[in-house]
Amino acid sequence: MSSQNAKYLKFGSAIVVILLSLGFLAYTGVQESKSYYVTIKELRGMGGSVYTKRLRVAGNVQPGSIKRTGTKVEFMLVENDQILPVVYSGTEAPPDTFKDDSQALADGSFGHDGVFHAKALQAKCASKYAPQQPGNQMQAAPTKSMTKGPEHSSMVAN
Repeated sequence: MSSQNAKYLKFGSAIVVILLSLGFLAYTGVQESKSYYVTIKELRGMGGSVYTKRLRVAGNVQPGSIKRTGTKVEFMLVENDQILPVVYSGTEAPPDTFKDDSQALADGSFGHDGVFHAKALQAKCASKYAPQQPGNQMQAAPTKSMTKGPEHSSMVAN
C-alpha cells in the first residue's frame, strides 16, 4: 500500500469518527430537550413510562395553594376535576403573573412520590389580556341629570 493511500485512509477514518461523534451529540441533545405536552388526566394514565419522560403539564393554579420558600414554590394545578401537586425548584423566581387562578405551564418530570417536579414554570395572567366575551361587555355609565331649578327641564350630560 502506498503512503498516499495510507494518508487518505487515516484522513477518511478521522472524518468518519468526527461525523459519528457529531451525530451522537445531536441525537442525545434532541432526546434530552424533547418534552411531551400532556393533560393531568393523561399524565395519570401513562403508566410506568411517566417517570422516564420530560413532560409539560398545564392547568390553573388552585387558589390558596401557593407556598414559597426562596425560589422553591409548591402549588396545585387544577384541570377540570383533576388536581396535580407541583414543586418548582428552578434557578429563577416564578414570573410575576404566577398567582392564584392564573394559568400555569410546568415543565419537568413526574416523580414516584406523586408530585410533579418542575424545572421551568410559565404563567399567564388570568384574564387581564383576554378579549371581552359577548354579553359581558361593560355597561354604559349611568346618566346624570342636571337641573337649574324647578322651572327648567332637566338636561342629560354624558
